[in-house]
Amino acid sequence: MSALITLIAAVVVFGLVIAFHEFGHFITAKWCGIQVNEFSIGMGPAIFSRIRGGTRYSIRALPIGGYVSMEGEFSDEEDPLADDVPAELKTGKPFDRVSIPRRALVMAAGAIMNFILGFLVLVVLLSGQDYLVTRQVAKITENSGAQIAGLQLGDEIYSINGRRCFVASDIVYELERASGGSADFVVIRDGKKVSLPGVTLTTVTAEDGSTYLDMGFKVLATEKTVGGVLYQSVQYTAYYGRLVFRSLVDLFTGNASVNDLSGPVGIVSAIGQAAAMGLTELLSLLALITINLGIMNLLPIPALDGGRLLFLLVEAVIRRPIPARFQMWVNLAGMACLLLLIAFATYNDIGRLLFSA
Repeated sequence: MSALITLIAAVVVFGLVIAFHEFGHFITAKWCGIQVNEFSIGMGPAIFSRIRGGTRYSIRALPIGGYVSMEGEFSDEEDPLADDVPAELKTGKPFDRVSIPRRALVMAAGAIMNFILGFLVLVVLLSGQDYLVTRQVAKITENSGAQIAGLQLGDEIYSINGRRCFVASDIVYELERASGGSADFVVIRDGKKVSLPGVTLTTVTAEDGSTYLDMGFKVLATEKTVGGVLYQSVQYTAYYGRLVFRSLVDLFTGNASVNDLSGPVGIVSAIGQAAAMGLTELLSLLALITINLGIMNLLPIPALDGGRLLFLLVEAVIRRPIPARFQMWVNLAGMACLLLLIAFATYNDIGRLLFSA
């Protein structure tokens, strides 16, 4: 039963993330007047396919991706996917015949839709909570490092160690990353920023031997409002986005090991664990996955949307199209590297599963 739940949850999560991403490309291409030959969710053999308004809509057997095929997208050669759509039904322009800003908008739209999906999921999550947790200090422990450093009731935590705190979770995250047993705070007090350097932190050892961080203060929980939910949903979207970006920075700077990378197997395993814990945990993971996909797709790496955007930037600078064959080979090389990285991450995932069994 647990395997079935994992499978269903994974299909739903990946399906939503992919559908929103591809729909972003699709609807923006239509809006820009570009001929979209096919809009497909999934890869492999088609299990459903219909032509409507000059576009073939398909659902394919393998829920591992999707695509939007636009005429003239990759080269001047005939697009094999365009053959399915009768010429008389095509009303849009080829992709390479519209302006660079419009092409760039189409390429960025997939990632934008992933951010929108993350925001909407967070709205649902926060709407289901009994209250909203703020960054305003509501209680301070007597003689704690926070009190000694000058933290006062009503202060709003603005940043810790120079990094902006968007939500209450940021506070815990930054304090756990703090080194040397202290952290530098900046708070908002009476509308002004006040610096509190060297706030000492306390690590408490529980009876079972586990340790946890005692911040020395607690933050305020407030009643839900529509405005508050929407505001915090934006803040949490930024929070998740920065988590992803900081993980990438840690990976490239050596603060995180490539052995910690997870691939599809690890993601499916995490989805299964979240689904077993409940809908809230599953939705939280969905928000993280879709925001992660949005950021990753905007990286200037060949075969990703960010790589395509980089080509468009170069085209705008040199004022002539980059040869389609060159783009094709660069994208193929980028795809090969990505597949190798996925294979390595999958190897890590399998190894972790075997050792944890």
